[in-house]
Amino acid sequence: MEEIEYDLEEYEKQYERIRKDNEELLAVFREDLSNLKPATIRRHLSNVDFYINEYLLYEEPLSFDEGIYRIDDFLGWFFIRKCMWSTPASIKSTAASIKKFYKSMKDHGKIASEAYDFLCDEIKNHMPEWQALCEQYNDSEAENPFFLF
Repeated sequence: MEEIEYDLEEYEKQYERIRKDNEELLAVFREDLSNLKPATIRRHLSNVDFYINEYLLYEEPLSFDEGIYRIDDFLGWFFIRKCMWSTPASIKSTAASIKKFYKSMKDHGKIASEAYDFLCDEIKNHMPEWQALCEQYNDSEAENPFFLF
């Protein structure tokens, strides 16, 4: 088996570039939310910031547009297992924030309409499954849906 060379310096450069880009994207998103109540703005920004600056940078630095294709893994696995605050309602709220963010990015020409449509379809089609998994995972009496053996 061939060993993959891990370049920490390249990883850190990419990570920092993506974080800087994400700051600019969050500023654009914040401006688009400016007509909402401050608490609502904070919630949307917090949810999106966690997605693009924590989850997408967790194992490998992924840009926000690559995140469009990671929503199932995030809401259907990572969020449920790694976030102590995960509930069926928080999954729905987080998905709504992410959809708003990517709509903003579409409206500003940062992503294609087809990519946004894909994200919306993923959320619509998988939401019941994600919420059911979360409910089962949070139920101490139920079998862990992520336990493979």
